[in-house]
Amino acid sequence: MAQFLNREDVEALRSYVVGPDSGFASRAESTVLLHVTHSNLKAKFMEIRLDMHLTIESVKVKLSFHCGTSPSAMLLALLDESGAPVATLWEDQRKLGFYSPRDGFTLHITDTDPTSASAGGWLEDTSLVEKYRMSDEDYDKREKTYRKWKSEQLAKDPSWTLEKEMAKRRGVEYVPPAPKVEDPDHMADLAAAISVGQRCSVDPGDRRGEVMFVGRVEGLPLGFWVGVKYDEPLGKNDGSVKGRKFFECPQGYGGFVRPDKVRVGDFPPIDEFAEEEEEGLGDDEI
Repeated sequence: MAQFLNREDVEALRSYVVGPDSGFASRAESTVLLHVTHSNLKAKFMEIRLDMHLTIESVKVKLSFHCGTSPSAMLLALLDESGAPVATLWEDQRKLGFYSPRDGFTLHITDTDPTSASAGGWLEDTSLVEKYRMSDEDYDKREKTYRKWKSEQLAKDPSWTLEKEMAKRRGVEYVPPAPKVEDPDHMADLAAAISVGQRCSVDPGDRRGEVMFVGRVEGLPLGFWVGVKYDEPLGKNDGSVKGRKFFECPQGYGGFVRPDKVRVGDFPPIDEFAEEEEEGLGDDEI
């Protein structure tokens, strides 16, 4: 379809593909998402998905395709969200899960090979790479380009976007992204009716838990947020945002949601067996 996409369209496509509702974000329970840094490279790699059952030797082989360092020349260190060392991964035959990594942790690669392809930083110096540049005039002469296709779609529908097109092709309803919040008091009125310690139900899905925090959260978009400790591991964190702790709860039980998604009141923990018990009662039992 498209041979040339501009930066804006590439970012739109990437956001759509890796978004929480895309279908691409699902993963096995035995995998973990880790950042990767490198002693010879300034950039932080994208998050890499690794299976807990991989040996450290296999992890090194997989990482070698991303950074150009030979597995035999790698020293791996596991760092937590704040960058503090957790463990040095010395033993190649041990499995990654032995070190209990969590989503958001970092694998730091120290390259011990002075002749490594990553040495000297030339892999990141794009000024040394000769770039091919095509003039707009030459590009417009080409047939079946993305630019021409995009123009055709906009002529048919002025509200057309790449995200809208992808949703159409997948046969799902397109939901436009929410506008960026500019007001630091966004939803302050709704947050005022919610107090720490109240039981709550969070939409969607009637996820039940306890309100642990109400207020603004540095590291999240402007406005007010509600920190919830769920009864079940339905959250995304342990009450922390970018290394700062806002409330205490086990990993996977915490979440921050907008006040309009939270209902407070008499919401006891859901008893999964209650319905089965009621179905088994006789007519004279309640």
